[in-house]
Amino acid sequence: MKINENTLLEGHNAVLVPYNAEHVPRYHEWMKSPDLQQLTASEPLTLEQEYDMQKSWREDDDKCTFIILDKQRWADTSVEEEQCMVGDVNIFLTDPTDPSLAELEVMIAEPSHRGKGIGKEVTRMMMSYGVTKLGVKKFEVKIGLDNQVSVAMFKKLHFQEVSVCKVFKEVTLEMMVDEPVRARLLDDTADMKERDYRQTCSNRQDLVSQ
Repeated sequence: MKINENTLLEGHNAVLVPYNAEHVPRYHEWMKSPDLQQLTASEPLTLEQEYDMQKSWREDDDKCTFIILDKQRWADTSVEEEQCMVGDVNIFLTDPTDPSLAELEVMIAEPSHRGKGIGKEVTRMMMSYGVTKLGVKKFEVKIGLDNQVSVAMFKKLHFQEVSVCKVFKEVTLEMMVDEPVRARLLDDTADMKERDYRQTCSNRQDLVSQ
């Protein structure tokens, strides 16, 4: 999506930035992992295909993608941005007849950053962005049956299980964004800061110290 091409979202432990071409090589290395391919139901791509995918996601009106950065590492200006990458988070507007329905995907690709609450934090950040900027009123997630960690996380975030597909070995969970849910979500992300990505890129340390 073009809407977030210059948007940076800052949370407590994570920073979300647009998925740019310089992120592709690291992302490509992640997706060589059979475990990540299984967890994300993805097929391995060549590096050239990965660059094409990045460009497509930037241009398409039905996909909104952020790269997840480790905030503490990003504060160190001697560390390149791509070395701060720990995963990605996506919103897909899957129904052309209902732009308020969004499928949510979160991937913490770096094993050392799993189990630290980053997935929950960036999910809330992305949901808040989806509700306030994209007009999302219903979120859906599809998770492999063997990925019980993710299933448990979304249930803690008040998603409800609605179906299990044994053929594709996945479970679908949903959340309707009514007024109480919206209020809770905005309250949970009240400290999230939205910034101009290009302006903050060259001044990371000042960003985190504010």
